[in-house]
Amino acid sequence: MSHIDNVIIQVRARLQLLGIKLWEEPYYFSDIGGIESEIDRLAKDFSTNLSLSISNCKLALTELQDGALRKLAARKEFNETGLATFSVRRINNQEGTQNMLEVKCDLNALGKELQSRIAEKLQLNDPNRVKCISAGKIIDPDRTLNGQGLKNNQQLMVIISEIDRDETNSKEAMYDRIRKIKMDVEAIVDSERQLFEMEDQDGNPVFLPPNENRALLMAMGFCEKARAAIKRQHYDEALILLLEADEKFTTCNSGFLESVDNYALVNLDIVWCYLCLKNVTQLPDAQRRLDICEQSFRRSYGENMNRLITLKGNACPERALLMRLHLLQGVVLFHQNRRDEAYERLEIAGRELRELKVDDSAVEALVEMGYEPFEARLGLRACSGNLEQAINFIHDRREKKRDARERSHKERKVNSKLTRKNSDKDWVNPRSVCTLMEMGFSHDLVVAALKECNNDLQRALDLLQTRSDELLKNLPKKETADTDLLEQLKQLGFNEDMTRVALETTSNDMEKALDFLVKIFGNEEELVKQMERISEAAKIATGGDDTPSTSSGIGSLVNTALGKVKNEMESLKAYERFNEDITSNEQDYLDLPLLQEEQILAEYKRFLEQ
Repeated sequence: MSHIDNVIIQVRARLQLLGIKLWEEPYYFSDIGGIESEIDRLAKDFSTNLSLSISNCKLALTELQDGALRKLAARKEFNETGLATFSVRRINNQEGTQNMLEVKCDLNALGKELQSRIAEKLQLNDPNRVKCISAGKIIDPDRTLNGQGLKNNQQLMVIISEIDRDETNSKEAMYDRIRKIKMDVEAIVDSERQLFEMEDQDGNPVFLPPNENRALLMAMGFCEKARAAIKRQHYDEALILLLEADEKFTTCNSGFLESVDNYALVNLDIVWCYLCLKNVTQLPDAQRRLDICEQSFRRSYGENMNRLITLKGNACPERALLMRLHLLQGVVLFHQNRRDEAYERLEIAGRELRELKVDDSAVEALVEMGYEPFEARLGLRACSGNLEQAINFIHDRREKKRDARERSHKERKVNSKLTRKNSDKDWVNPRSVCTLMEMGFSHDLVVAALKECNNDLQRALDLLQTRSDELLKNLPKKETADTDLLEQLKQLGFNEDMTRVALETTSNDMEKALDFLVKIFGNEEELVKQMERISEAAKIATGGDDTPSTSSGIGSLVNTALGKVKNEMESLKAYERFNEDITSNEQDYLDLPLLQEEQILAEYKRFLEQ
């Protein structure tokens, strides 16, 4: 941020305090224009009151007057013609704000029309390279501007997809990468390939209904790719992915969002990207997101993290997140000219930052002992730099995670089985299934009881204790594998035992049985071998022709099976692409380097002291 920006913030606040309107007399006359002598007088007065130079005050007043007059002209034009004016700020990683421009568009037009007008102004051939952001939302090209809440005189943030000419491995435009990331995440989630296992902070699994689970998995997939982009300092790309994740999170009504910090972190990361892109047009959205983050942290961690501190003592690496929140709150307060509050918040962030700083030589010492660098940093931060305590902390944390995962192994297994069989309306909580099975009830009876009681554990237990005979009588009879279907699938080279299980599990539904079978293969090599077996079976069935006849009994099945195997291969490749730049460190989001935070803290404290 420049020095003049700091001056403008203070001058604007004083104008508002005194109720001075620079577009009215005596500062402006419609038939004459701006009155320089009045602006000079005001600049001298403001210079005395704000302890700023007269020249800087005059520059700020002139700029604010010009901005106000432009808005008045835009309002008049809108009332007369219905044409809205947007103040567009184009940003990029290198410069923050690259340039600013005014664009006019009808509010009844689609988002793509606004994209086209911005592209025309910027002399871009492809409007699809333009991504518009308004109030923290990506503008949908296929919906009207009015329908998305856009107003006349609104400020927009625009990111332009550039070609990565400096990267030797890729000439892709950013939006091509983002489009592929979205397609890959969707393919992985829909293939039921394990993208993430959702856990609480102690490693216990979190289970959700299938549709809700899908939305959350996609959101978390976008978040992971965004964090990888942040590490490369590609804040524009990260911001787009985070806003896509935000869209997915907000479609979810689950109390899950209130019990974990995932949604809080998305909002925190979005505001971090705003700051790194030096963008203040989204200031109201930044305030809203930091409020969401603070409320979420309170629910997850307790007031001032007291719940976490009660459980873990001061050894909670999550303090780094609280420090970043306080820093960003200080920055937002500064831009709102709430300078005393900003100073207090930055002081808190500074104190927390000093407590989180660790000695590089201590990190190196732990790494030499065989610990991962992130474990070393988190351990030392949690233990105030004490090497011995950090080692104990790392071991305790590893042990708690391992114990939680061992305890929940049965629940995860049940969840995997139930996910394949149940839709949202039939979903039952795997943890409840395991609890009731441990009391001696059979799996099928437990599932039936929980379905009837909408996952109310106590009601399901009462039902099992009082009406188990009725439940048993209503259970669907288990089907054995159909011999004809079994034979057809064996002909395609599928293992007989697994084929039998697939048919029994899916009640002899051939389509679902094929889905079941292709998901058994764990790598591309196994899938290629299965494709070869299917193709060989097809040749035998059709007398050696390369292409199976669709009129033959097995021909249609061959085509279906090959299609499913190919889809599974695509999802596997998508999974591999997704993981190319993703760390295996599940606590990576807590391992903040803190270098940028230190620089930002120093910069804003300097502005406050000027």
